[in-house]
Amino acid sequence: MTTPQHPAESTALPYGTPDTPRLAVRGEAHLEAAPEIARITVTLTARDTDRTRLLTNLTRRNTATLDLIRAQGDAVEHLETGTLTLTPHLTKRGRADHVRHYQGHIHLTAELGDFDVLGELTTRLADQDLTRVEGPWWDLRPTSPLHREVRRRAVHDAVTRAREYAEALGTTVAHLVEIADIGADAPAGADWRPTAAGGFRSAAFAGGAVKGADVPPLDLEPQRQYVNAAVHARFTLVPPRL
Repeated sequence: MTTPQHPAESTALPYGTPDTPRLAVRGEAHLEAAPEIARITVTLTARDTDRTRLLTNLTRRNTATLDLIRAQGDAVEHLETGTLTLTPHLTKRGRADHVRHYQGHIHLTAELGDFDVLGELTTRLADQDLTRVEGPWWDLRPTSPLHREVRRRAVHDAVTRAREYAEALGTTVAHLVEIADIGADAPAGADWRPTAAGGFRSAAFAGGAVKGADVPPLDLEPQRQYVNAAVHARFTLVPPRL
């Protein structure tokens, strides 16, 4: 009769022997770099008592906003339309519900790789009526060589630690048994979201601004990016003489 294996036993880590001692270490690396891209989101809002008129107005403003963003040329690496919402707001008249007015929203996302135009673009977008602008959110490209470099350094750190432990025992590392990636992105506690210059909305949307005023471009300082990598590595050692 076979005794059922406890789940903890089936996942137990392999241990070494006096003839083949094993060593487990953690390798880590941290890099800091300037951001490579910045993302902003733009929300266009329209409200009208007539649904067709609202859609016409929203379409016109959406086209004008896309043209403004595309006019930045190669500085804009990616532009996409998110969601379109149109909501009827109801009011009761007697026993029936009637539409008081319609409200529509269009959400756009733009990704820029040239920060020289970012301040002027965000200012011009925020100066439009009923427009909400959020961002920038600074980031590294997924293909950035920094991701590869930080992983390489984490592995190097693991090997260095293993050799230092072996040296403390008066022996050397023999073989690599296993290496496992346990994460190579944002470190715990790191905030990749915008700081003081992160979010703003159109002054005309908030109320109190004079449309068409000469608004200077925002001065936006890119936020430093932090990349982490960590690995678990297991080695065998040449048996030390203790």
